[in-house]
Amino acid sequence: MELATPPPAARAPVAWYSWWLMPLGLGGGTVAATFMSSERISVAVAGVAATAAGTVCVRLLLRTRAQLRRTEDAHRAAQAEHSQQWQQHVAGLERKFSTERAALDARLTEQARTYETRLSEQARAADERLAEQAAAHETRLAEQAGAWQERLDHQMAAVARLADEQLPDAMRRLRAGDAIDDILPTVEQCAKVGADLQAELRKVLRTALMGVEAEFDRSTSAEQAVIGVGNRIHVLTSKLRGRLHEMQGEHGRLPSVARGLMELDQAIGPADCLAASIGVLGGSDRPGRQWQEPQRLLSVMRGGIGRIKDFHRVQLRHLPELGVDGGLVDHLTLIFAHLLDNAARYSPPTEPVVVSGKEVPNGVGIEIQDSGKGLSEEKKREAEHALAGTSPGPGLGGISEDASIGLRVVGALARRYGIRVTFADSPWLGTSVV
Repeated sequence: MELATPPPAARAPVAWYSWWLMPLGLGGGTVAATFMSSERISVAVAGVAATAAGTVCVRLLLRTRAQLRRTEDAHRAAQAEHSQQWQQHVAGLERKFSTERAALDARLTEQARTYETRLSEQARAADERLAEQAAAHETRLAEQAGAWQERLDHQMAAVARLADEQLPDAMRRLRAGDAIDDILPTVEQCAKVGADLQAELRKVLRTALMGVEAEFDRSTSAEQAVIGVGNRIHVLTSKLRGRLHEMQGEHGRLPSVARGLMELDQAIGPADCLAASIGVLGGSDRPGRQWQEPQRLLSVMRGGIGRIKDFHRVQLRHLPELGVDGGLVDHLTLIFAHLLDNAARYSPPTEPVVVSGKEVPNGVGIEIQDSGKGLSEEKKREAEHALAGTSPGPGLGGISEDASIGLRVVGALARRYGIRVTFADSPWLGTSVV
Protein backbone atom coordinates (compact mmCIF):
# COMPACT_ATOMS: atom_id res chain seq x y z
CA MET A 1 0.00 0.00 0.00
CA GLU A 2 1.04 3.69 -0.51
CA LEU A 3 -0.33 4.80 2.90
CA ALA A 4 2.60 4.79 5.46
CA THR A 5 4.31 7.02 8.11
CA PRO A 6 7.02 9.41 6.91
CA PRO A 7 10.59 8.37 7.53
CA PRO A 8 12.41 9.61 10.70
CA ALA A 9 14.76 11.78 8.70
CA ALA A 10 11.92 13.87 7.36
CA ARG A 11 12.05 17.53 8.57
CA ALA A 12 9.13 19.72 9.69
CA PRO A 13 7.76 22.10 7.10
CA VAL A 14 8.56 25.80 7.12
CA ALA A 15 4.99 26.73 8.17
CA TRP A 16 5.61 24.95 11.46
CA TYR A 17 8.32 27.53 12.35
CA SER A 18 6.37 30.48 11.06
CA TRP A 19 3.79 30.14 13.83
CA TRP A 20 6.46 31.27 16.43
CA LEU A 21 6.92 34.54 14.65
CA MET A 22 3.67 35.75 16.10
CA PRO A 23 4.77 35.59 19.82
CA LEU A 24 8.20 36.87 18.80
CA GLY A 25 6.59 39.77 17.06
CA LEU A 26 4.35 40.45 20.10
CA GLY A 27 7.42 40.32 22.41
CA GLY A 28 9.36 42.68 20.19
CA GLY A 29 6.43 45.02 20.00
CA THR A 30 6.00 44.95 23.77
CA VAL A 31 9.66 45.90 24.28
CA ALA A 32 9.36 48.69 21.76
CA ALA A 33 6.18 49.95 23.30
CA THR A 34 7.64 49.87 26.80
CA PHE A 35 10.56 52.12 25.90
CA MET A 36 8.37 54.42 23.89
CA SER A 37 5.32 54.64 26.14
CA SER A 38 5.03 56.73 29.26
CA GLU A 39 3.17 54.01 31.04
CA ARG A 40 5.82 51.44 30.77
CA ILE A 41 4.62 49.13 33.42
CA SER A 42 1.08 48.70 32.12
CA VAL A 43 2.24 48.44 28.55
CA ALA A 44 4.87 45.88 29.53
CA VAL A 45 2.35 43.87 31.50
CA ALA A 46 -0.11 43.95 28.63
CA GLY A 47 2.61 43.07 26.13
CA VAL A 48 3.89 40.24 28.28
CA ALA A 49 0.35 38.95 28.73
CA ALA A 50 -0.32 39.11 24.94
CA THR A 51 3.00 37.51 24.18
CA ALA A 52 2.36 34.70 26.70
CA ALA A 53 -1.11 34.20 25.34
CA GLY A 54 0.19 34.04 21.76
CA THR A 55 2.90 31.62 22.84
CA VAL A 56 0.35 29.39 24.49
CA CYS A 57 -1.92 29.54 21.49
CA VAL A 58 0.88 28.69 19.10
CA ARG A 59 2.00 25.85 21.31
CA LEU A 60 -1.56 24.50 21.50
CA LEU A 61 -1.98 24.94 17.82
CA LEU A 62 1.20 23.11 17.01
CA ARG A 63 0.43 20.33 19.49
CA THR A 64 -3.06 19.97 18.04
CA ARG A 65 -1.67 19.85 14.60
CA ALA A 66 0.85 17.21 15.59
CA GLN A 67 -1.93 15.15 17.16
CA LEU A 68 -4.00 15.51 13.99
CA ARG A 69 -1.06 14.38 11.95
CA ARG A 70 -0.47 11.37 14.17
CA THR A 71 -4.17 10.58 14.03
CA GLU A 72 -4.09 10.88 10.25
CA ASP A 73 -1.06 8.64 10.07
CA ALA A 74 -2.70 6.07 12.31
CA HIS A 75 -5.86 6.26 10.18
CA ARG A 76 -3.82 5.83 7.06
CA ALA A 77 -2.00 2.86 8.55
CA ALA A 78 -5.28 1.33 9.68
CA GLN A 79 -6.79 2.00 6.27
CA ALA A 80 -3.78 0.43 4.58
CA GLU A 81 -3.98 -2.56 6.83
CA HIS A 82 -7.72 -2.81 6.25
CA SER A 83 -7.17 -2.49 2.50
CA GLN A 84 -4.51 -5.20 2.65
CA GLN A 85 -6.86 -7.43 4.57
CA TRP A 86 -9.60 -6.85 2.00
CA GLN A 87 -7.19 -7.59 -0.77
CA GLN A 88 -6.19 -10.82 0.95
CA HIS A 89 -9.87 -11.60 1.55
CA VAL A 90 -10.72 -10.86 -2.09
CA ALA A 91 -7.77 -12.98 -3.23
CA GLY A 92 -9.02 -15.79 -1.00
CA LEU A 93 -12.51 -15.39 -2.37
CA GLU A 94 -11.14 -15.41 -5.91
CA ARG A 95 -9.16 -18.56 -5.22
CA LYS A 96 -12.21 -20.15 -3.62
CA PHE A 97 -14.41 -19.04 -6.54
CA SER A 98 -11.87 -20.34 -9.03
CA THR A 99 -11.75 -23.69 -7.22
CA GLU A 100 -15.52 -23.91 -7.06
CA ARG A 101 -15.81 -22.82 -10.68
CA ALA A 102 -13.27 -25.45 -11.76
CA ALA A 103 -15.18 -28.04 -9.77
CA LEU A 104 -18.47 -26.91 -11.30
CA ASP A 105 -16.91 -26.92 -14.80
CA ALA A 106 -15.58 -30.40 -14.23
CA ARG A 107 -18.97 -31.53 -12.94
CA LEU A 108 -20.78 -29.89 -15.85
CA THR A 109 -18.32 -31.41 -18.29
CA GLU A 110 -18.84 -34.84 -16.75
CA GLN A 111 -22.62 -34.38 -16.78
CA ALA A 112 -22.52 -33.16 -20.38
CA ARG A 113 -20.41 -36.16 -21.33
CA THR A 114 -22.84 -38.43 -19.50
CA TYR A 115 -25.82 -36.80 -21.24
CA GLU A 116 -24.12 -37.04 -24.61
CA THR A 117 -23.39 -40.71 -24.03
CA ARG A 118 -26.97 -41.31 -22.93
CA LEU A 119 -28.37 -39.32 -25.87
CA SER A 120 -26.15 -41.18 -28.33
CA GLU A 121 -27.28 -44.51 -26.87
CA GLN A 122 -30.91 -43.40 -27.02
CA ALA A 123 -30.44 -42.13 -30.59
CA ARG A 124 -28.76 -45.39 -31.57
CA ALA A 125 -31.58 -47.36 -29.97
CA ALA A 126 -34.17 -45.14 -31.69
CA ASP A 127 -32.41 -45.58 -35.05
CA GLU A 128 -32.32 -49.33 -34.59
CA ARG A 129 -35.97 -49.36 -33.59
CA LEU A 130 -36.89 -47.18 -36.59
CA ALA A 131 -34.82 -49.38 -38.88
CA GLU A 132 -36.58 -52.49 -37.57
CA GLN A 133 -39.97 -50.83 -37.97
CA ALA A 134 -39.07 -49.65 -41.48
CA ALA A 135 -37.86 -53.14 -42.40
CA ALA A 136 -41.06 -54.62 -40.98
CA HIS A 137 -43.16 -52.11 -42.93
CA GLU A 138 -41.19 -52.77 -46.11
CA THR A 139 -41.61 -56.50 -45.66
CA ARG A 140 -45.32 -56.06 -45.04
CA LEU A 141 -45.66 -53.77 -48.05
CA ALA A 142 -43.67 -56.19 -50.20
CA GLU A 143 -45.92 -59.04 -49.10
CA GLN A 144 -49.01 -56.96 -49.79
CA ALA A 145 -47.62 -55.86 -53.15
CA GLY A 146 -46.79 -59.46 -53.98
CA ALA A 147 -50.29 -60.55 -52.99
CA TRP A 148 -51.85 -57.75 -55.04
CA GLN A 149 -49.55 -58.49 -57.97
CA GLU A 150 -50.42 -62.19 -57.79
CA ARG A 151 -54.10 -61.31 -57.64
CA LEU A 152 -53.69 -58.92 -60.56
CA ASP A 153 -51.77 -61.59 -62.51
CA HIS A 154 -54.59 -64.08 -61.94
CA GLN A 155 -57.14 -61.49 -63.00
CA MET A 156 -55.11 -60.60 -66.10
CA ALA A 157 -54.70 -64.32 -66.84
CA ALA A 158 -58.46 -64.77 -66.49
CA VAL A 159 -59.12 -61.85 -68.85
CA ALA A 160 -56.47 -63.12 -71.30
CA ARG A 161 -57.94 -66.62 -71.13
CA LEU A 162 -61.36 -65.13 -71.82
CA ALA A 163 -60.04 -63.22 -74.85
CA ASP A 164 -57.66 -65.89 -76.23
CA GLU A 165 -59.41 -69.17 -75.43
CA GLN A 166 -62.92 -68.93 -74.05
CA LEU A 167 -64.39 -66.30 -76.37
CA PRO A 168 -63.00 -67.86 -79.61
CA ASP A 169 -64.10 -71.33 -78.49
CA ALA A 170 -67.53 -70.00 -77.52
CA MET A 171 -67.84 -68.25 -80.89
CA ARG A 172 -66.83 -71.44 -82.66
CA ARG A 173 -69.46 -73.45 -80.77
CA LEU A 174 -72.01 -70.69 -81.32
CA ARG A 175 -71.23 -70.79 -85.05
CA ALA A 176 -71.60 -74.58 -84.91
CA GLY A 177 -75.14 -74.18 -83.57
CA ASP A 178 -74.81 -74.50 -79.77
CA ALA A 179 -77.01 -72.26 -77.62
CA ILE A 180 -75.51 -69.57 -75.39
CA ASP A 181 -76.93 -71.17 -72.21
CA ASP A 182 -75.24 -74.45 -73.17
CA ILE A 183 -71.89 -72.75 -73.81
CA LEU A 184 -71.62 -70.66 -70.60
CA PRO A 185 -71.77 -73.48 -67.97
CA THR A 186 -68.83 -75.22 -69.64
CA VAL A 187 -66.61 -72.14 -69.50
CA GLU A 188 -63.71 -72.92 -67.17
CA GLN A 189 -63.26 -70.54 -64.23
CA CYS A 190 -60.09 -70.00 -62.19
CA ALA A 191 -60.36 -70.73 -58.47
CA LYS A 192 -57.87 -67.96 -57.66
CA VAL A 193 -60.07 -65.26 -59.19
CA GLY A 194 -62.77 -63.64 -57.10
CA ALA A 195 -66.40 -64.52 -57.62
CA ASP A 196 -67.24 -60.92 -58.50
CA LEU A 197 -64.74 -60.81 -61.34
CA GLN A 198 -65.85 -64.25 -62.56
CA ALA A 199 -69.44 -63.06 -62.61
CA GLU A 200 -68.46 -59.93 -64.53
CA LEU A 201 -66.40 -61.95 -67.01
CA ARG A 202 -69.33 -64.32 -67.58
CA LYS A 203 -71.55 -61.28 -68.05
CA VAL A 204 -69.09 -59.87 -70.60
CA LEU A 205 -68.93 -63.24 -72.35
CA ARG A 206 -72.72 -63.54 -72.42
CA THR A 207 -73.10 -60.00 -73.78
CA ALA A 208 -70.44 -60.63 -76.44
CA LEU A 209 -72.04 -63.93 -77.46
CA MET A 210 -75.47 -62.32 -77.64
CA GLY A 211 -74.08 -59.61 -79.89
CA VAL A 212 -72.22 -62.16 -82.02
CA GLU A 213 -75.34 -64.32 -82.24
CA ALA A 214 -77.34 -61.33 -83.40
CA GLU A 215 -74.67 -60.55 -85.98
CA PHE A 216 -74.61 -64.22 -87.02
CA ASP A 217 -78.36 -64.17 -87.48
CA ARG A 218 -78.24 -60.99 -89.53
CA SER A 219 -75.23 -62.20 -91.50
CA THR A 220 -76.77 -65.60 -92.09
CA SER A 221 -80.01 -64.05 -93.23
CA ALA A 222 -78.14 -61.69 -95.54
CA GLU A 223 -75.92 -64.50 -96.85
CA GLN A 224 -78.91 -66.76 -97.46
CA ALA A 225 -80.67 -63.93 -99.25
CA VAL A 226 -77.58 -63.23 -101.38
CA ILE A 227 -77.09 -66.94 -102.09
CA GLY A 228 -80.73 -67.28 -103.02
CA VAL A 229 -80.53 -64.30 -105.35
CA GLY A 230 -77.28 -65.64 -106.83
CA ASN A 231 -78.78 -69.08 -107.42
CA ARG A 232 -81.86 -67.57 -109.04
CA ILE A 233 -79.68 -65.36 -111.26
CA HIS A 234 -77.54 -68.39 -112.13
CA VAL A 235 -80.62 -70.43 -113.05
CA LEU A 236 -81.98 -67.57 -115.13
CA THR A 237 -78.66 -66.98 -116.91
CA SER A 238 -78.29 -70.73 -117.53
CA LYS A 239 -81.79 -70.89 -119.05
CA LEU A 240 -81.05 -67.75 -121.04
CA ARG A 241 -77.78 -69.16 -122.38
CA GLY A 242 -79.54 -72.44 -123.20
CA ARG A 243 -82.16 -70.51 -125.14
CA LEU A 244 -79.41 -68.55 -126.90
CA HIS A 245 -77.77 -71.81 -127.95
CA GLU A 246 -81.12 -73.02 -129.33
CA MET A 247 -81.52 -69.75 -131.22
CA GLN A 248 -77.99 -70.11 -132.59
CA GLY A 249 -79.02 -73.53 -133.94
CA GLU A 250 -82.23 -72.12 -135.44
CA HIS A 251 -80.84 -68.89 -136.87
CA GLY A 252 -77.17 -69.74 -137.25
CA ARG A 253 -77.49 -69.55 -141.06
CA LEU A 254 -77.86 -65.77 -140.85
CA PRO A 255 -74.38 -64.33 -140.10
CA SER A 256 -75.59 -61.07 -138.53
CA VAL A 257 -78.06 -62.86 -136.25
CA ALA A 258 -75.51 -65.51 -135.28
CA ARG A 259 -72.97 -62.77 -134.49
CA GLY A 260 -75.45 -60.88 -132.32
CA LEU A 261 -76.48 -64.04 -130.46
CA MET A 262 -72.83 -64.88 -129.84
CA GLU A 263 -72.10 -61.39 -128.50
CA LEU A 264 -75.13 -61.61 -126.23
CA ASP A 265 -73.96 -65.01 -124.98
CA GLN A 266 -70.50 -63.58 -124.24
CA ALA A 267 -72.04 -60.60 -122.37
CA ILE A 268 -74.14 -62.91 -120.19
CA GLY A 269 -71.12 -65.10 -119.38
CA PRO A 270 -69.53 -62.90 -116.64
CA ALA A 271 -72.90 -62.42 -114.91
CA ASP A 272 -73.50 -66.18 -114.99
CA CYS A 273 -69.98 -66.73 -113.56
CA LEU A 274 -70.56 -64.20 -110.76
CA ALA A 275 -73.91 -65.73 -109.83
CA ALA A 276 -72.38 -69.22 -109.67
CA SER A 277 -69.49 -67.86 -107.54
CA ILE A 278 -71.94 -66.42 -104.99
CA GLY A 279 -73.51 -69.85 -104.58
CA VAL A 280 -70.10 -71.50 -104.11
CA LEU A 281 -68.97 -68.93 -101.52
CA GLY A 282 -72.25 -69.36 -99.66
CA GLY A 283 -71.61 -73.08 -99.25
CA SER A 284 -73.88 -74.43 -101.95
CA ASP A 285 -72.86 -78.01 -102.89
CA ARG A 286 -75.07 -78.39 -105.92
CA PRO A 287 -73.90 -77.05 -109.30
CA GLY A 288 -76.25 -74.77 -111.19
CA ARG A 289 -76.39 -77.08 -114.18
CA GLN A 290 -75.68 -80.82 -114.51
CA TRP A 291 -75.12 -83.07 -117.49
CA GLN A 292 -76.09 -86.69 -117.64
CA GLU A 293 -73.26 -87.67 -119.97
CA PRO A 294 -69.55 -86.88 -119.65
CA GLN A 295 -68.39 -83.82 -121.56
CA ARG A 296 -65.19 -83.28 -123.50
CA LEU A 297 -62.45 -81.44 -121.60
CA LEU A 298 -62.09 -79.10 -124.58
CA SER A 299 -65.78 -78.16 -124.33
CA VAL A 300 -65.46 -77.52 -120.61
CA MET A 301 -62.48 -75.23 -121.21
CA ARG A 302 -64.37 -73.38 -123.97
CA GLY A 303 -67.26 -72.93 -121.53
CA GLY A 304 -64.83 -71.28 -119.10
CA ILE A 305 -63.44 -69.08 -121.89
CA GLY A 306 -66.94 -67.99 -122.81
CA ARG A 307 -67.60 -66.67 -119.30
CA ILE A 308 -64.85 -64.01 -119.33
CA LYS A 309 -64.81 -60.59 -120.97
CA ASP A 310 -61.48 -60.92 -122.87
CA PHE A 311 -62.29 -64.34 -124.38
CA HIS A 312 -60.68 -63.40 -127.69
CA ARG A 313 -57.21 -63.23 -126.05
CA VAL A 314 -57.22 -66.88 -124.94
CA GLN A 315 -55.26 -69.31 -127.12
CA LEU A 316 -55.77 -73.07 -126.77
CA ARG A 317 -52.58 -74.90 -127.68
CA HIS A 318 -53.28 -78.48 -126.75
CA LEU A 319 -55.65 -80.38 -124.49
CA PRO A 320 -55.90 -84.18 -124.11
CA GLU A 321 -59.00 -85.90 -125.49
CA LEU A 322 -60.66 -86.77 -122.19
CA GLY A 323 -64.15 -86.69 -120.81
CA VAL A 324 -65.28 -84.86 -117.68
CA ASP A 325 -67.97 -86.22 -115.37
CA GLY A 326 -71.27 -84.41 -115.92
CA GLY A 327 -71.65 -83.44 -112.27
CA LEU A 328 -68.25 -81.74 -112.28
CA VAL A 329 -68.62 -79.81 -115.54
CA ASP A 330 -70.29 -76.65 -114.14
CA HIS A 331 -67.85 -76.18 -111.23
CA LEU A 332 -64.80 -77.05 -113.35
CA THR A 333 -65.97 -74.50 -115.92
CA LEU A 334 -66.21 -71.95 -113.08
CA ILE A 335 -62.61 -72.74 -111.99
CA PHE A 336 -61.32 -72.25 -115.55
CA ALA A 337 -63.29 -69.01 -115.92
CA HIS A 338 -61.83 -67.42 -112.80
CA LEU A 339 -58.24 -68.49 -113.54
CA LEU A 340 -58.52 -67.25 -117.14
CA ASP A 341 -60.11 -63.97 -116.00
CA ASN A 342 -57.24 -63.34 -113.54
CA ALA A 343 -54.66 -64.11 -116.23
CA ALA A 344 -56.34 -61.75 -118.73
CA ARG A 345 -56.92 -58.99 -116.18
CA TYR A 346 -53.33 -58.85 -114.84
CA SER A 347 -51.54 -58.98 -118.20
CA PRO A 348 -51.25 -56.43 -121.03
CA PRO A 349 -54.44 -56.22 -123.16
CA THR A 350 -52.46 -56.94 -126.30
CA GLU A 351 -50.83 -60.14 -125.05
CA PRO A 352 -52.45 -63.59 -125.32
CA VAL A 353 -53.27 -66.00 -122.52
CA VAL A 354 -52.02 -69.47 -123.48
CA VAL A 355 -53.76 -72.65 -122.28
CA SER A 356 -52.25 -76.10 -122.64
CA GLY A 357 -52.56 -79.47 -120.92
CA LYS A 358 -51.45 -83.07 -120.82
CA GLU A 359 -52.07 -86.28 -118.97
CA VAL A 360 -49.86 -87.01 -115.99
CA PRO A 361 -49.55 -90.11 -113.78
CA ASN A 362 -51.83 -88.68 -111.07
CA GLY A 363 -54.45 -87.00 -113.32
CA VAL A 364 -54.52 -84.21 -115.86
CA GLY A 365 -52.34 -81.08 -115.75
CA ILE A 366 -53.62 -77.85 -117.29
CA GLU A 367 -51.35 -74.80 -117.49
CA ILE A 368 -52.50 -71.20 -117.97
CA GLN A 369 -49.73 -68.71 -118.85
CA ASP A 370 -49.98 -64.93 -119.02
CA SER A 371 -47.49 -62.18 -119.91
CA GLY A 372 -48.00 -59.87 -116.94
CA LYS A 373 -45.54 -58.54 -114.41
CA GLY A 374 -45.57 -61.74 -112.40
CA LEU A 375 -46.35 -62.17 -108.72
CA SER A 376 -44.20 -60.81 -105.91
CA GLU A 377 -43.59 -62.96 -102.89
CA GLU A 378 -46.20 -61.02 -100.93
CA LYS A 379 -48.81 -61.35 -103.67
CA LYS A 380 -47.99 -65.03 -104.07
CA ARG A 381 -48.56 -65.57 -100.32
CA GLU A 382 -51.86 -63.69 -100.52
CA ALA A 383 -52.93 -65.86 -103.45
CA GLU A 384 -51.96 -69.04 -101.60
CA HIS A 385 -53.93 -67.90 -98.52
CA ALA A 386 -56.94 -67.14 -100.73
CA LEU A 387 -56.74 -70.61 -102.31
CA ALA A 388 -56.36 -72.24 -98.90
CA GLY A 389 -59.24 -70.18 -97.44
CA THR A 390 -57.08 -68.93 -94.55
CA SER A 391 -56.99 -65.18 -95.32
CA PRO A 392 -59.19 -63.15 -92.94
CA GLY A 393 -62.40 -61.52 -94.05
CA PRO A 394 -65.74 -60.80 -92.37
CA GLY A 395 -67.98 -61.00 -95.42
CA LEU A 396 -69.60 -63.75 -97.41
CA GLY A 397 -67.27 -66.72 -97.60
CA GLY A 398 -64.61 -64.76 -95.70
CA ILE A 399 -64.14 -62.14 -98.41
CA SER A 400 -63.95 -58.40 -97.83
CA GLU A 401 -65.03 -55.55 -100.06
CA ASP A 402 -61.73 -55.22 -101.93
CA ALA A 403 -60.75 -58.89 -102.00
CA SER A 404 -60.55 -61.01 -105.18
CA ILE A 405 -63.50 -63.39 -105.36
CA GLY A 406 -62.07 -65.62 -108.06
CA LEU A 407 -59.21 -67.23 -106.10
CA ARG A 408 -61.50 -67.93 -103.12
CA VAL A 409 -64.02 -69.65 -105.38
CA VAL A 410 -61.23 -71.63 -107.03
CA GLY A 411 -59.82 -72.60 -103.62
CA ALA A 412 -63.23 -73.71 -102.27
CA LEU A 413 -63.95 -75.87 -105.34
CA ALA A 414 -60.39 -77.22 -105.46
CA ARG A 415 -60.60 -78.38 -101.84
CA ARG A 416 -64.00 -79.95 -102.52
CA TYR A 417 -62.89 -81.98 -105.55
CA GLY A 418 -59.24 -82.64 -104.68
CA ILE A 419 -57.80 -80.33 -107.33
CA ARG A 420 -54.35 -78.87 -106.70
CA VAL A 421 -53.64 -75.30 -107.94
CA THR A 422 -50.09 -73.89 -107.89
CA PHE A 423 -48.44 -70.65 -109.04
CA ALA A 424 -45.07 -70.40 -110.76
CA ASP A 425 -43.10 -67.94 -112.89
CA SER A 426 -43.96 -68.15 -116.57
CA PRO A 427 -41.26 -68.39 -119.25
CA TRP A 428 -43.03 -65.37 -120.81
CA LEU A 429 -42.08 -63.29 -117.74
CA GLY A 430 -45.61 -63.58 -116.39
CA THR A 431 -47.36 -66.09 -114.14
CA SER A 432 -48.06 -69.74 -114.79
CA VAL A 433 -50.99 -71.41 -113.03
CA VAL A 434 -51.06 -75.21 -113.06
